[in-house]
Amino acid sequence: MPSPPPLADRPSAHRAGLKRRLDHLYRTFDRGFLQTDPLAFVHRYEDDADREIAGFIASTLAFGNVRAIQASVGGVLVAMGPSLHARVDRFSPRADGAAFAGLYHRWIRSPDLAALMLVLRRMREEAGSVGGFFMQGYGEGDEDVGPALASFSERARALARDGEIPAPRRERPGSVERFFSSPRDGSACKRLNLYLRWMVRDGDGLDVGLWRGVSRRQLVLPLDTHLARLVRALGLSSRKSPGWRMAVESTRSLALFDPEDPVKYDFSLSRLGILDRCLHGRDALDCPKCPVRIRVRRARRASADPR
Repeated sequence: MPSPPPLADRPSAHRAGLKRRLDHLYRTFDRGFLQTDPLAFVHRYEDDADREIAGFIASTLAFGNVRAIQASVGGVLVAMGPSLHARVDRFSPRADGAAFAGLYHRWIRSPDLAALMLVLRRMREEAGSVGGFFMQGYGEGDEDVGPALASFSERARALARDGEIPAPRRERPGSVERFFSSPRDGSACKRLNLYLRWMVRDGDGLDVGLWRGVSRRQLVLPLDTHLARLVRALGLSSRKSPGWRMAVESTRSLALFDPEDPVKYDFSLSRLGILDRCLHGRDALDCPKCPVRIRVRRARRASADPR
């Protein structure tokens, strides 16, 4: 199937129609659907420091089966106790790593979780918070958060290498490499972009908006395999590989609809996959009922109307 033309090259009536449908989705999948998303875990905490840490844990485990994600995130948060930031601030992999024994999520094992807690502790020691550590590499004039994300991940990896991270007996040493992907490697950085969306955006009852210093305009769509198929079908990107370039291109297309807050559509678009509302074109009978499908003939007629 050939790729659809870029959104900017499509008729204005088509773009207007797509915007109406995306805005409808945005209004439909509101806070009432929060429990279908790992973001719900963040809202359980009142302390901003706890929300920041809960957000990193929930976003970094946000891949795979929805039920498995919820079980894994819940298990880690229970193991950490009621005050996440207090646990992180005194965390020792050798003394406290056993708390994660038996916990895993896909390729993530308990030593990896212990290594991550140590990195989060060192971030807080150095900058006062995870957000403060991120802001050390943030550029207000950057076109998007790509450079800041690359800096964040590289410096986080360096914190992990700064001293040995011990592991419980009979377990391999923990690694944090895959927690901190980088745009410089071509990665879409889905989980880090998801975390940034949660931490930066606010105002609609979904994202918590703790990091006031980062502009919404610079956020990038948290692109995974499902969303990559959807943005191609909608003409938001013509790229085939779900990497950083596709994520940026899709975000720029969404910025045609809302330049100040392009990733606001992410939560609603993601519901289509999570709630099994999108079959990726596998059934021609279902696709006509897709809530974001544009009726091409109607759009063409409207664009040809001299009025």
